[in-house]
Amino acid sequence: MTDASPSAALRGAVDLSALRNRRAPTGDAPVAAAVGSVASLVMDVTDDTFPQLLELSRTVPVVVDLWAEWCGPCKQLSPVLEKVVTELDGRVVLAKVDVDANPQLQQAFRAQSIPMVVALLAGQPVPMFTGAVPEQQVREVFAQLLQLAAQHGVTGTLDVTGDAGAEAPVPSEPPLPPLHAEAFAAIEEGDYARAIAAYEKALAENPRDADAKAGLGQVRLLDRIQGADLQAARDAAAAGPADVAAQFAVADLDLAGGHVEDAYERLLDLFAALPADERAPVRERLLELFALIGDADPRVIRARGRLASLLF
Repeated sequence: MTDASPSAALRGAVDLSALRNRRAPTGDAPVAAAVGSVASLVMDVTDDTFPQLLELSRTVPVVVDLWAEWCGPCKQLSPVLEKVVTELDGRVVLAKVDVDANPQLQQAFRAQSIPMVVALLAGQPVPMFTGAVPEQQVREVFAQLLQLAAQHGVTGTLDVTGDAGAEAPVPSEPPLPPLHAEAFAAIEEGDYARAIAAYEKALAENPRDADAKAGLGQVRLLDRIQGADLQAARDAAAAGPADVAAQFAVADLDLAGGHVEDAYERLLDLFAALPADERAPVRERLLELFALIGDADPRVIRARGRLASLLF
């Protein structure tokens, strides 16, 4: 978010050209009913309606939330994004993209891990962040986005019309279970220890609570990387190739930064290098990081395959 040119921000990383000139099928509702108005500030977007989103981004910044139904961290982040966008009163819109249903958009944005959040300014992509982050950090990144938008003259404001011919508003999320709500509030306050305790209690009450398990893994990761210095961590890992704690620290930072395969390969290499009786903690950390991305992800499948070959 520091580059003054939105087109330079993701140069070579995102290719929207294949989607830019697509036309929505006849009868599809437009994203924007008219210049300056939308049916909702939060909307679902598909491969077919995406070109209209690019046009809308010439009026206001468009924040794209790439998510999937199976993604626990996505369910933590999406309500925060909706809350912040709504409070900005039409200065920003939120476009939700289900990557499972819209593979062309997933490919265009090169969404290697989700949740992934990217902004569009004047038709150009600008990176924001990957993974579920606390509300305060979301607000800080949105403030940077609005500053960048002002530099490029994207300073419009949209009215919410609720017109029947426009995109229908996204249904509100059901209320969180009490322990999940407690964990989420703690994450927003940066109190990761309290969030971990809440998720652990939820799992003690219901070991099959998949959302609590995903949330616990995510907040543990946030707790471990809080205040970490990436360069210092890399230097320590380079100086101690067999230092398990040092390798864990870099793997955590890589995963949080979206470098999923790098994180897995680092830990698999460490697993292979250690004596058999010292491998258990590395295997446990790998399984924890696999769960954060999801068993269906190709990178997890490949890493699991290598781990199995090392075990047997």
